[in-house]
Amino acid sequence: MTFDRSQINGWGADLDRSKRPAVPMERQPPRMGNPHWDVPEAQPQTVEVLHSIERPGNTPVFGTACPPSGLSGKIRRAAFRHSEGRLRHWMMLLLADRVNVVEGLFSDARGSKKVHSVAIVGLVGLLAVMWLRRGS
Repeated sequence: MTFDRSQINGWGADLDRSKRPAVPMERQPPRMGNPHWDVPEAQPQTVEVLHSIERPGNTPVFGTACPPSGLSGKIRRAAFRHSEGRLRHWMMLLLADRVNVVEGLFSDARGSKKVHSVAIVGLVGLLAVMWLRRGS
């Protein structure tokens, strides 16, 4: 059974340009003419910034809030030695995120007495559960 699509009003991608819904695609207001600069001024780089091997350098603006450090930083550096088109690159970045969470937990526990007490209570509770299960 064939269906005659020519009877559908406006059917087909090869319609007359005046009948296409996206024509004209003129922006309102129209685009500005020439910009007042050639190349944007680059942001000063104060920390290590990782970038893809597909691009030769950093973009003019980049994030510096969380520079790579520790084991997660080493994993990130290794990930950026691979192409962004490879699954290995993205899986290494995911692993680095998970490792960074654990690093953050350890650094929080090291610097806070409150976290120490919560960790001790949790450890005592775990030991108590293990001891009680041993008896049954």
